Amino acid sequence: MVDISPSALGTSATSDIFQILRDGRPRTRTELASLTGLARSTVGLRIDALVQLGLIGPAQTAPSTGGRPSSQFALTGNKVVLAVDIGATHVHIAVCDLVGRPLSEDTANIDITDGPKAVLDWVISAGDILVQKAGRSLDDLLAIGVGLPGPVEHSSGRPINPPIMPGWDNFDVPAWLQAHFSVPVLVDNDVNIMALGEREVAWPQVDHLIFVKVATGIGAGVISRGMLQRGAQGVAGDIGHVRVARDNETICHCGNVGCLEAIASGPALAGKLTEQGIPAETSQDVIELVRAGNQKAIQAVRQAGRDLGEILNAAISLINPSVIVVGGAMAQAGEHLIAGVREVVYARSMPLATQHLQITQSSVGANAAVLGASILAIHHVLSPESVEAMVVDLADAAAR
Repeated sequence: MVDISPSALGTSATSDIFQILRDGRPRTRTELASLTGLARSTVGLRIDALVQLGLIGPAQTAPSTGGRPSSQFALTGNKVVLAVDIGATHVHIAVCDLVGRPLSEDTANIDITDGPKAVLDWVISAGDILVQKAGRSLDDLLAIGVGLPGPVEHSSGRPINPPIMPGWDNFDVPAWLQAHFSVPVLVDNDVNIMALGEREVAWPQVDHLIFVKVATGIGAGVISRGMLQRGAQGVAGDIGHVRVARDNETICHCGNVGCLEAIASGPALAGKLTEQGIPAETSQDVIELVRAGNQKAIQAVRQAGRDLGEILNAAISLINPSVIVVGGAMAQAGEHLIAGVREVVYARSMPLATQHLQITQSSVGANAAVLGASILAIHHVLSPESVEAMVVDLADAAAR
């Protein structure tokens, strides 16, 4: 019988081994002993615990160097997380493995104004179905990551005064989902999770990045020193409600005048074009007009880029990012929006700040949010603290 008492496990070292294996590369006991400085027998005990937790499992056998081939261990494919991207008019949900790969997914056109119970009940129903489609059970589900299109108090997971989410203010999203799934639920602003997803896939080596979403609303996710910055109350990056100097008249839904979101978002551009006799109701209508070569639509998008560049210019001086990524629905307008941003940023920012700055369109696109939601859940449940807690629970259960 394997000794999995806390003293035998040495939980911190168990977590250290697991963090090494999180890169997905299979390793032998000997390799792990060399990397950690632990005895091979001690590594064996830690591996046994992680296998019992279902976090790792045997991989292919390593080439023999003369004796019996060595067994390799890697992240198991059994455990999963649920990733949920809730937008203003859609919900995208996916069951993902522990490196963020979708195993099953679904999308529905659901209006955020239907209220939290209706939207989250759909998430629960769809989540059950997708877990089964992925060939898993709810026992294999470790955590849930959720993105919402409004300000979120990250510590509680509750939306706070979200302007486009009537009925959601202070609603306990984690508790509603936990009542059914019984796993940790992490909730964040949708732009923050998009920043996580974009960096994970396209810029893993970049420690200073700003992701800007331009769609129904405008917001930014800020990554500094490799860490997502939420600020004191979780509203860091809320650039959509910063005033643009050239506008003194346009009233924003937040009650202020001249907000970036009120003059440069997709619906704002659609409204301006309609006033000029060019019918447009949505961001997609504006994008189609740009793709068709409509000069007024192109000019409107280019000016929206300039307005965005004005606000980002201040952010560049404050944060000094290496990369600015522009995503969201309006990013589909192509280089016209990006060109407007670059025009202002490179003209007004300090040369040292822009010497190596890249301003580019999102390469992950519409999947950035659901990928980021999976990363949010994975980073929580596979953190050293969470793994150590699981190991202690395993040892306590064995002792009873």
